[in-house]
Order: sequence, then C-alpha cells, then structure tokens
Amino acid sequence: MPGTAGTDRRGTTAPDRITLTGISATGYHGVFPEERRDGQPFIVDLVLFTDLGPAAATDDLTLTAHYGEVAECAVKVITGEPLNLIEALAGRIADTVLAAFPVLAAVEVTVHKPKAPIAVTFGDVAVTILRERE
Repeated sequence: MPGTAGTDRRGTTAPDRITLTGISATGYHGVFPEERRDGQPFIVDLVLFTDLGPAAATDDLTLTAHYGEVAECAVKVITGEPLNLIEALAGRIADTVLAAFPVLAAVEVTVHKPKAPIAVTFGDVAVTILRERE
C-alpha cells in the first residue's frame, strides 16, 4: 500500500494511519419507506492511510489529513442524499473523503446501522470497505 512508513511488531512495513471512530449522524438511508421517512442513526469509523512522516517531522497540519474536516465530510454524506444500501453509503463516504484529501493513499470506511429493521435481536450491522487512490 502506498504511503508506508514504520514497521509493525513482525518487522514488516506497515502504513501510517489515522483512526476516527464513532462519527454519528441521522441519515435517511434504507430500502424501506419508513427508514427514508423517519431516519435513523448511522455510525461511521474511518481509517485514513497516509505517510505521517512529514507532518510528524515538521508539526505542520497541512502535511496530513485534518481529521476534524474529515469527520465533517463523513457527516455531510450521512445526512445527504438517501441511498438504499449501507454498502453504497460506505462507498460514497470513501470516494468523497479521498477526493477531498489528496494526501490520503487509502481510506477504510465502516458504516454501522445499529437500528436496522431486522426481526431478530442483534447488536449491530456494519459493512467495511477499503478504497485506495488510483
């Protein structure tokens, strides 16, 4: 993966990353009319892959992804145009974040839909996608 730096415990090259968890907003996504009418919470976790070396060496925010702005970007997508599937929502978030932050080599997006209309007791439903810059 591009933007690799540092080594993990096994001694292999590991990408630098910034992790944001629990970004939450009400969205109107789903295949059922009541989901689009009433809305429900969506929770997003993001892993941003980039070379953090330059920012770490210079203490310069412009050399990394501003995670506050990344979170706002994700919320705009969650609260934006409704989609049927959380797979599509995850893809739209990934595409939007990659387009807005050219310093990123890749982004992993997990969308949680804890109030999904499932007839059995469950804790959460989530999808995770990884998108790399082309």
